[in-house]
Amino acid sequence: MILDETYTLANGLPIPKLGLGTWFIPADAAAQAVRDAIGIGYRNIDTAQAYGNEHGVGDGVRSSGVPRGELFVSSKLAAEIKDYQDAVTAIDDSLSVMGLDYLDLMLIHSPQPWNDWRGGSYAEGNREAWRALEEAHTAGKLRSIGVSNFEQADLENILSAAAVAPQVNQILVHVGNTPDALLDYCTERNILIEAYSPIAHGEMLKNPDVTAMAGRYGVTVPQLCIRYALELGTVPLPKTANPEHMRSNAEVNFVISGQDMDTLRHLRMKDYGKSSRFPVFSGK
Repeated sequence: MILDETYTLANGLPIPKLGLGTWFIPADAAAQAVRDAIGIGYRNIDTAQAYGNEHGVGDGVRSSGVPRGELFVSSKLAAEIKDYQDAVTAIDDSLSVMGLDYLDLMLIHSPQPWNDWRGGSYAEGNREAWRALEEAHTAGKLRSIGVSNFEQADLENILSAAAVAPQVNQILVHVGNTPDALLDYCTERNILIEAYSPIAHGEMLKNPDVTAMAGRYGVTVPQLCIRYALELGTVPLPKTANPEHMRSNAEVNFVISGQDMDTLRHLRMKDYGKSSRFPVFSGK
């Protein structure tokens, strides 16, 4: 079962191949969603300071009945934090809010603040935030560290000064958006890719070609999309608070043919609908 399978990060830490994303799960629903997911067998739980639900996620982890050491819990430093001291404070705040002694992974959420997405240069600020993550990693507060939404130039900026290289880059990867060059760059440097919004924030459910292919495999569109992300060697993080969807998302014990993988890899997403208002879906 995919929930029992892991990758190994560059630092030797195992990370479950499938995780639960919690973006847009309200704070008052997050604890139950996390408990439900863990009860089903999920061991990889992802949140962020920007999601506003760290407290609920932490509560769910602590009240799940599963030993903390069996879970892989991630959060993200707010995209607006581009200062060493602010980053130090924010890391400690996340641990306090979540009620946890350590996180298995913490990421810089974006190389730019959301209000300047893909805009100006924040190279020095990212290096300062990274230094804070490195120190928290050395102190044992963070078992691994990484980035999110970083392109090659952003990664090169971190690598130029890092004592510890990023172990993860969490980016938008789904059928219709496969950044092959960035995937290859990260793979060559042993940076694991986590794939957020593997179902294109739900928009892939509207695609007739993907729906038809899923039908040929006897699976749902989300299952096909999650399997696609897995076969790319990434960690898909589908978001849901629905236990039935959690179970279904983990039922991906099938293989997509090479020809169909090529077809899916070359699809291009043109419109994220209402989600286009979010920076990550804006086309920048």
